[in-house]
Amino acid sequence: MKKFSTAAVLLAFATGIGMSSISYAQAAAPARCAFLSNAPDQHVVVRGDTLWGISGHFLQNAWCWPQVWGMNREQIRNPHWIYPGQIVYFDRVAGRLRLGTPTGGAPDTMKLSPQIRVEGLGREAIPAIPADKIGPFLSQPLIVEDEELSGAPHIVAVQEGHVNLGRNDLAYVRGNLNGGTAFQAFRPGKQLKDPVTGQVIANEAVYLGSLKLERAAKADSEVNTFRVVEAKQEMGAGDRLIAEPIAPVLNYVPHAPASEVNARIVSVYGGVTSAGQNDIVTINQGAADNIEVGDVLQLYRFGKTVVDPLDKKVAVKLPDEQYGTLFIFRIFKHISYGLIMQVRDTVDVGDIARSPE
Repeated sequence: MKKFSTAAVLLAFATGIGMSSISYAQAAAPARCAFLSNAPDQHVVVRGDTLWGISGHFLQNAWCWPQVWGMNREQIRNPHWIYPGQIVYFDRVAGRLRLGTPTGGAPDTMKLSPQIRVEGLGREAIPAIPADKIGPFLSQPLIVEDEELSGAPHIVAVQEGHVNLGRNDLAYVRGNLNGGTAFQAFRPGKQLKDPVTGQVIANEAVYLGSLKLERAAKADSEVNTFRVVEAKQEMGAGDRLIAEPIAPVLNYVPHAPASEVNARIVSVYGGVTSAGQNDIVTINQGAADNIEVGDVLQLYRFGKTVVDPLDKKVAVKLPDEQYGTLFIFRIFKHISYGLIMQVRDTVDVGDIARSPE
């Protein structure tokens, strides 16, 4: 699919050019992407808004945002263009949302000025979902692949006179740092098993804290010296290190998956079996299954099989019950983490997470 720059998108809005020719999902069923009957004519973007929340002012389904904006795939991944002070207009005739500024211009125009950021994401840009709900899950190790586990540097000894390490203590580490200086300590947690096959598909990581390199080893027989910057849990000899990731940008649009998804809930973060609104869960599909950040899935519970009361020989399966939505925000090879956005019931391990219908 042809890619368009953010500047081009802004220019299109500014000149009123229709975006339907580059829409993400031109074939979207109008019924599922309908506007609310009481949708406002406009919404002034304020600090604290999210794309999900703004979408909820206008649309029955938040994941229809790309359709009503006419966005292509690149714009879904990099929506650089919504900031506090701007106005989202509802063009009822065109059945679209448009972006504008409070300058007295027509609803389908936007004045381009130095204040409109077309390159790079500013700190003020509104995120897709509340950042405070998922912040720690973006900066800490959650899943450690087998190849990372086997080759990870590890603590061989702690500062003399200490059993476990705390803030400002020294740790002595063996292993290849690959030029890195900032690391996170972890130990392997529970194995995550696919609820369908029963096979182990990932190993969760227990985050222990962060360390900074103070003195690198000069020979293979020497150790690297680290100082503990943060200690969330006790860490000591045998614990592993992983390079500290670059903090990701929380800038993506809620959208339906590009391909059909039919996944299952693997686990609820925190070790419990049921989850509710704003809880974190994992599904048994990831990057290898074309799952993307920003995918929105619908949650279903398997319909029960019941016996026909008038014909005891006949068993009838009831329809699967759709009861909530899940926003995917972090992806690994075979596992993805999602935030439960809206539910009418508890989310249980084994429940279905599939593409919106």
